[in-house]
Amino acid sequence: MQLLAAAWALVQSATLGGRPRGDIGVFEADEAALPVVQAALHPHTLVLTNLFRDQLDRYGEIDIVAGRWRSALRALDATTAVVFNADDPLVTEVGRAHPGPRVPFGIEDDACSLGTLEHAADARYCYTCGIPYVYRTVYFGHMGVYRCPRCGTARPTPVVAASDVTQRGIEGSAFRLRSPWGEARVRTALPGVYNIHNVLAAAACTLQRGIPLDAVVRAIESFAPAFGRAERVRVAGREAILLLAKNPAGFNEVLRTMLRGDGQQVALIAINDLTADGRDISWLWDVDFEMLAGRVRRVIVSGLRAEDMALRLKYAGVDPAALELRRDLGAAFDAGTAAANGSPLYVLPTYTAMLQLRAVLQRRGVVRGFWDD
Repeated sequence: MQLLAAAWALVQSATLGGRPRGDIGVFEADEAALPVVQAALHPHTLVLTNLFRDQLDRYGEIDIVAGRWRSALRALDATTAVVFNADDPLVTEVGRAHPGPRVPFGIEDDACSLGTLEHAADARYCYTCGIPYVYRTVYFGHMGVYRCPRCGTARPTPVVAASDVTQRGIEGSAFRLRSPWGEARVRTALPGVYNIHNVLAAAACTLQRGIPLDAVVRAIESFAPAFGRAERVRVAGREAILLLAKNPAGFNEVLRTMLRGDGQQVALIAINDLTADGRDISWLWDVDFEMLAGRVRRVIVSGLRAEDMALRLKYAGVDPAALELRRDLGAAFDAGTAAANGSPLYVLPTYTAMLQLRAVLQRRGVVRGFWDD
C-alpha cells in the first residue's frame, strides 16, 4: 500500500510523458514499511523521527521496528544523509549505524523538561549493556538528554537544535533554531513539545540539502496544521480543536497541550478500535489520564470503545458527574460545543474516529474533504 501511494504521488506530479514536474520528492513512510519504500526510492536523505509503541497488534514492539530500520540503513548508499532524532535513544542507536553523513537534531532547553520519566517511556535501557539510562532531562516519553552510567553511551549533541523555547499552549511555540547553516528565531503554529521535534526534523532535512535558512524559516512560520492534527474549526461561532491521539506518549502530549489553556477545559475523547487504529486498546491504560482529575469541566466520550474510555477515566479519578457518553459522534460533538459554552472544545480522537468526525463536519459544510486541503 505504501508503494502504491508513492507511485500515485509520482503519477500525479508527472507530465503526460512521465517526467516529474519537480526536482524534489518528499515521501512519508509507515514505520513498518520503511525498508520496502526506501529500497524502491533510493532517497538522498532519510529522516527518522521517533519510535513509540503504536498498534502493537500490527507492528509488534518498537525493538522489532528498530530492527527493520537497521536493515534499511544497511542497504542505503553511503552518500545518503540520515537525519535522526538525537533525543530518542533507540532512534539514535539505529542512526549511528549508518556509515554515511548523519545529522542529529534535538531540543536544547531544560525548561521543557517533565522532571522524571513517565509511564509511557519505552526505550529506557541502554542498547549496548542493558542497564537503565540516566536522564538529565526528560521532554516526554523516553525523549530527553540521557547517558549510560556503565558504558558511556550518550545522546549526541544535536547538529540542528531548538533552544530558548517558549510554549504558547494550543497557539504553538517559539524557539531559536540553531544549525551550522545559521540561527534564527522561529514561531510555529504546531503545539506541543513533540511538534518541536517535527519542525526540527524538517529543518534539518532541508538545511542539509542546501535550502537557505530564510526559506526554511518562512516555511515553518507559514505552515498550517494538517487535518486532525491541531486543526481548528468553527461551528456557529464556536471553536473546536482536533488533536489526533493514537499512542500513549502522543496522547500524554496532547493532554498537556490541552491543559495549558486557561481554566478548566471541555474535551471530546473518541476511541475506535478499527484496523487503522489498532484492535488492541489496552494502551489506554498506559496514558496518564490522571492528569485530567480536577482539571476538566466536562468530558464527552464517544466512538466504538466509548465505554472502555469512560471506565479508564473513572479509574483516573475524573469526577463521574463530569463524564457523558454519547455513541453518535455528531451528537457527541454538539454536546461538547454546548458544554464548552464559548470556550474551545478539545477533540481527542483516534485515527478513524477523527476521519468519521471530519466526515460529519464535512456534511455540515464546516470543513472540506481532507484530500482537498
